[in-house]
Amino acid sequence: MTEGNRFHEVAEEFRTVVAGRSSIVDAVLPPVAFLLLNATLGFTVASWGSLGVAAILGMLRLLRGQPWGYAVGGLAATTFAILSALVSSQAQGYFLPNLINGGITALICLVSILVQRPLAAVTSHLARGWPLGWYWHSNVRPAYSEVTLAWAVFFGVRLALQWLLFGRLNAAALGLISILLGWPATILLLVLSYLYGTQRLQRLDGPSVEEYEENKPSPWEGQQRGF
Repeated sequence: MTEGNRFHEVAEEFRTVVAGRSSIVDAVLPPVAFLLLNATLGFTVASWGSLGVAAILGMLRLLRGQPWGYAVGGLAATTFAILSALVSSQAQGYFLPNLINGGITALICLVSILVQRPLAAVTSHLARGWPLGWYWHSNVRPAYSEVTLAWAVFFGVRLALQWLLFGRLNAAALGLISILLGWPATILLLVLSYLYGTQRLQRLDGPSVEEYEENKPSPWEGQQRGF
């Protein structure tokens, strides 16, 4: 496959699986507002400002008829972040829920590999609806286990950097790292996961989803697209 075709394939897969998720905007804008307002107008204004941004985004979702879960989730996450900051009496407490979430995610990744049910396979199943049995095939599962391990490393490194800045009471740097290593880095991680995963599936010589569903015997053509 040429580089141009590969880029086109990745772009299409990105639009299918990731694009259109309004939760990305909901997750990014409130902390950006908090950082800017905290640096210029102080913690109190930053708290109310980020909460206001989350509330406005939620209202826009509802007015446009988009799933209300995005609205409630974004507002709840921002409220929890502000409460964490208030309890800790430090601005960097706003990003404490993000640290907890990252740590839990890294732990889930590692546990899922140990029980041979890699998180990358589960998320792919939820997004694509492919049969779970295919993901657990011995010539398929290793690709998803390896990608899940890469996820665990990413979330672990991010957590270490965030915890270091949290301990140094550096809210501005912590906020910047949290944003940059949030959705932007996660999207890049997903793209790299797709590129590696599709190539790894082909090298494993396992069945494609269609071949698995039709119970075709080996040798298999293998999964040519999608991960």
